[in-house]
Amino acid sequence: MKRVLIAVAIVLVHLWAVHHVVAAGFFKVGEPAPAFSLTSVTGDAVSLEQLKGKVVVLGLFHICDPCMTQGTNLQKVHEAMAGKNVAVVGVNSSGDSKRGVGEFLSAFPVKVTYPYLLDPNKTTDKLYGGGKFIPNVYVIDQRGVIRWQRVGNMELAGAEVIIQEVEKLLTAATPAGAGAM
Repeated sequence: MKRVLIAVAIVLVHLWAVHHVVAAGFFKVGEPAPAFSLTSVTGDAVSLEQLKGKVVVLGLFHICDPCMTQGTNLQKVHEAMAGKNVAVVGVNSSGDSKRGVGEFLSAFPVKVTYPYLLDPNKTTDKLYGGGKFIPNVYVIDQRGVIRWQRVGNMELAGAEVIIQEVEKLLTAATPAGAGAM
């Protein structure tokens, strides 16, 4: 009887956790990406709307070691996708100052050359359901629909995995015979 009660308790805890994760806004694959408009650390305004028509790799970060690792992976994606219809964007919603985020970026093992946006009000955390589980990576198709995501730091998305997901969308958007020479 004790084993049955333990098994039931485990199942109930699992169901509760899944319900709360879904309620928190995760598992958005197939849904339109929530719109945002933010300013980069260099002062440029960037909105998701202006990136429509491109595959967007969106990284949501705070200031943490897993965020640095994931941000470095996004730099690799940015470099690998140069010249393609792809935009890589990082958003830091730690609430830290521009200076604090700049210091964090300067500690990266690579120079970040993709737009890195400041979200001091944590708007993207709320829109994308993050905040508790950071970093998050989303791949958004050319029409603005989330096609892939990796939430939290339990299993960071390597550059190769992200590139594969981006390539799928680029290939799907290329008509048969186009691009062949």
